Amino acid sequence: MRPAGGKGAARRAPNACRLLGRRAHGFYARDAGVALRKNMGLLRSLLCQESTTFKNVWTTHSASPIAYERGRIYLDNYQCCISSIAQEPRILYQKPKCSKSEKIEDALLLECPLGEMLPNSSDYKSSLIVLTAQNWLLRLSADSGEILEKIYLAGCGCKFRYLSWDTPQEVMVIKSAQNKLPAASRQAGIQQSVLFHLAVFQVLPLSFVGMLEINKKIFGNSVTDVDVSNGILIVMYSMGLVRLYNFQAITEQFMEQPFDLGCEFNWNGQVGVVGKYPFGLPCNIKITDTPPLLFEASSLENAFQIGGYPWHYIITPNKKKHKGVFYICSLKDNALAKNGIRDMKCCSLEPDWIYFHPDMSGRIIHVGPNLIKVLKLKEVESNTDQTEISEDFIIVANREENCVNSSVTVTASGRVVKKRYNLLDDDPEQETFKIVDYEDELDLLSTVAVTQIGADGRAHLDLHCNEQGILLKSIPLLESWDVTYSHEVYFDRDTVLHIEQKPNRRFSCYVYQMVCDTAKEDECSRHEKTERVFCKKGGRIFEYI
Repeated sequence: MRPAGGKGAARRAPNACRLLGRRAHGFYARDAGVALRKNMGLLRSLLCQESTTFKNVWTTHSASPIAYERGRIYLDNYQCCISSIAQEPRILYQKPKCSKSEKIEDALLLECPLGEMLPNSSDYKSSLIVLTAQNWLLRLSADSGEILEKIYLAGCGCKFRYLSWDTPQEVMVIKSAQNKLPAASRQAGIQQSVLFHLAVFQVLPLSFVGMLEINKKIFGNSVTDVDVSNGILIVMYSMGLVRLYNFQAITEQFMEQPFDLGCEFNWNGQVGVVGKYPFGLPCNIKITDTPPLLFEASSLENAFQIGGYPWHYIITPNKKKHKGVFYICSLKDNALAKNGIRDMKCCSLEPDWIYFHPDMSGRIIHVGPNLIKVLKLKEVESNTDQTEISEDFIIVANREENCVNSSVTVTASGRVVKKRYNLLDDDPEQETFKIVDYEDELDLLSTVAVTQIGADGRAHLDLHCNEQGILLKSIPLLESWDVTYSHEVYFDRDTVLHIEQKPNRRFSCYVYQMVCDTAKEDECSRHEKTERVFCKKGGRIFEYI
């Protein structure tokens, strides 16, 4: 170390300039990002220790769907919010039961942007954007359920049903259900030309960008769905065709007039306030001509993904015989990548699936019943204009070598028995991958594998190194897993949630939390910790340890 004065002080001046440059790029040693990364590194080390376990700390059940977002469990159509962080259930808020007209159709979690000045202090805390059955868009406090903002979307007969991100945490898209005429109108020969409505908002503060119609006179008669993602308008057709348009260019070319929320307007003979009942939002983006086409592809069931570096897309050829076969092609010239036809040749009830890795590495994850292949794109050595697909690593399900799928068995007496059928690749009696996810803060790849013999199914959540696929931790899920039910599993830092949907709209949520047991406990204390307790909070029964 150098003293505070003399040469040491003189040498710090150029380092300060370099430090400012590094800070601008997020490398300053004392900023919040570096502290968070260090904390997440410590948490990952603790989590992967052999002595660390996950315990089912509490469980609850519901007659309505259960949703999870960032440490908060939502029940009763978002009327009840429970923290998943506490070892005992802690209700953050419980609202009165709402009417059918106030039913929440969809929701998005909104988090505070970094480095921006916001108009209200409440904007700096997490909030929930919800869409109601009566076309109201509400922004609720994520911790109290208090209504922070209220916007009426439209009273024009369209029913808004879906929320999604164009750019995550920046631009939000609200999509209507497909407009359909009543049967009597169709029989009378009346035609419906407007298929969908899209409303676009920038968030925090919420500001109205525009509303547009998807009209069959512009985009064609066979449009089945539409979406906006990453600045691209995606239009899907019944014959498997997918077309992409530049949404920003559409906005600039066809916007008739910009509007601000809360401002008075006179639009097509109507006078009202933007975002207020009964007028709602004006349809101020009128597409009068077919926009320039960016790209189109034909794929089975409109399955189409873009990602990787350089940009590639994944499709399935538009024929039923090709189901389960994936083509990885260059977006630049549609050239098929070397080794770009991926086919696991599975014989299974549920198809394998493929997608670009969410860690932004440009890799691809291909999941089959007993194999998970992580693929990477790289240039062909002899031709830098072409890319090839190679395997980065493979995760294999734990199946016995003398698997029950053998067609010939020999009994103890030596008699040879031939089976009349072969088991499917995803037969419940063989360990099968059901869920694959990525925990971005801990940089871990999580997999759920299930084995079910008879009525008793067992599942375990495995955590793998995202770079090499090495198994770091296996977490058994204690509750029975029925493969015929619908399941969701969330791994979020030190918490694991298993949400299960049983027949007759019965839902269950099992909460697991990380426990670091470094000291040995006596049998008495162990017995006390595993004893189940039932309690009633907010009119709801919880089971916890």
